[in-house]
Amino acid sequence: MDQPTLEKIMEELVFIKRLLSKLTGTSELPQSERFSLEAVDKAAIDFQAMSISRGEWVEDNSINKYIKSAKYYGTGNFIREHFGFSNYFKRGRSYYYNKTDLIALSKELKESNVDLGRYMDYVESQANFKKSVGEALLNTKEKKGRKNFKLPPDAKDITSKPAPLPSAEVIRNDIKALKEEFFEHNLAEYIDIYGSNHAMLKFVYHFEKYIKPELKRRCTKWVANFNYANNALELVTKKREVFVPIKEDDMILL
Repeated sequence: MDQPTLEKIMEELVFIKRLLSKLTGTSELPQSERFSLEAVDKAAIDFQAMSISRGEWVEDNSINKYIKSAKYYGTGNFIREHFGFSNYFKRGRSYYYNKTDLIALSKELKESNVDLGRYMDYVESQANFKKSVGEALLNTKEKKGRKNFKLPPDAKDITSKPAPLPSAEVIRNDIKALKEEFFEHNLAEYIDIYGSNHAMLKFVYHFEKYIKPELKRRCTKWVANFNYANNALELVTKKREVFVPIKEDDMILL
């Protein structure tokens, strides 16, 4: 890192002196006027501007300069919500994040072998899947207060017992067949498995046009069926299948 020149140091000292002057005013002014709220706010805004110009704070769309795997959009909101990133401030419509903490976060992600952009996709994929599974249940919640509906006269004594749950063995056999298909067609090239039980299509936007339609359909169907089967197994057994996408023979070699 380049050392600051004497000229740069003097320039910043002059700036800080100017900030203090705005904050305190002159000694001839009454004490109440020297430390007014307006002066404090103005000095704080000027100090933020100086910190931004020095590069100590990073705007949302520049986070990927310090976390290489970050997305151009939405990363700031994600790290605040999911990582509890708290060293930031809002100026106008823009958020600014502390560069030192961004670099520390990047190092920790690297040590954990996490691609941030891909992790954001993973969290979104899980949320969308859970939303689709639980959508019907959410729609059945009763609203408080006045009813917004009226049952017709014939809506009475119409019930049904729940269908019997499939056995865990049937579901595990389905998952076993999916695993065999995964290895037989080398789907690892197009599908990622996270947490040993959640499947996602790999991001191949720039080459998607050149993938055979039947292969694309197979991968899309496999991901949906695998996640569906794992969810069903969890409902029946309270546990999910563990799938390591490496053949047993290859694991022995490792």
